[in-house]
Amino acid sequence: MPSMQPITADRYRWIVGIDTHAATHSYAVLDTTTGRITDQQTFPTHPAGLARALDWIGRRTSTGPDQVLISAECTGSYGATVADRLTGAGYRVTEAPTPHRAGGPKTDPIDAVAAASSAAAALMSRLRDWRSGQTGQGLEVLTCAREQMNHERSAAICTLTGLLRRFDLGADARHTLTGTQIAEVARWRERAGDRIGEATARAEAVRLARRVTDLDAQLKTNLAAIDGLVGAVAPELLDLFGVGPVSAAVIISAWSRPGRIRSEAGFAALAGVSPVAASSGKTVRYRLNRGGDRRLNAALYRIVMTRARGDQATREYVERRTRQGRTRTEIWRCLKRYVARSIWRLLNRAHPVCADEPAQVVAAA
Repeated sequence: MPSMQPITADRYRWIVGIDTHAATHSYAVLDTTTGRITDQQTFPTHPAGLARALDWIGRRTSTGPDQVLISAECTGSYGATVADRLTGAGYRVTEAPTPHRAGGPKTDPIDAVAAASSAAAALMSRLRDWRSGQTGQGLEVLTCAREQMNHERSAAICTLTGLLRRFDLGADARHTLTGTQIAEVARWRERAGDRIGEATARAEAVRLARRVTDLDAQLKTNLAAIDGLVGAVAPELLDLFGVGPVSAAVIISAWSRPGRIRSEAGFAALAGVSPVAASSGKTVRYRLNRGGDRRLNAALYRIVMTRARGDQATREYVERRTRQGRTRTEIWRCLKRYVARSIWRLLNRAHPVCADEPAQVVAAA
């Protein structure tokens, strides 16, 4: 018979559960030899509070950091700073298992206890180690900033178009504004003789046009920064047809590091492109997966659309599946699944898991 897999409580004497929030973190220390919580405390998240929490953990655990496991929630957001501090102090930090509540009471101390208790019962092979991933975090910051700037730019153009159609300011806004038109409006000066309404609209049009041009420059700088980081981390992605710097940045942020996602099926599930059975009677079909990382899903969609326009093999595949009676939605789903598989295999060939990488790293849901 195969040997039973060890659980976390067999390896570590102490497990510290952390429930993370913006202003405070709640901590709970579990003694695995007795199965009891020995102490609980809440500390603020400013630097002095984190230093106090680190000292408190050291005093409440009678052994060295090698016998202590940290199980923290939200290590990618609210818990990133404390995870970095604890890792630097020699502790192993893992993402707390997803809690499963059944309508019981909920407080921050209770959540900290749940983080420690659930980690104690988890298999060692299922622990999700935290890694700082500074480059991946930088790409995530840049892509989020780019989305915000694009949204602001679109809103400014829509407002500017409405002004130019409402007031006769000397610009033809019957169709979508071009970059040349927006640059021309940005150079407008105050015009004598305009009525109050037209003068106010003209000033606002100039402000909006200048804002659009400023955002265009910022987006160009943002793209250059993304391109540089992607080229330093995974330049092989840019060699794939249809994969640009922005899509590659989203993919790298989700993939994170070698070993985080241990199978191409797991990567497809993370991207929300794994097939979902929707068969009935004699009809066998699969529908779109509405879950997963929607930013990653959108990146795969952009890649598929680019290939459908410019890649001969993809066009032939679309034509063949169309003749077989498949809808466009079903064809795009299949293509996104194929792209996810090829990207995961490419990244794992180019960045294999190191021999000293913890075997406990698994896919994050």
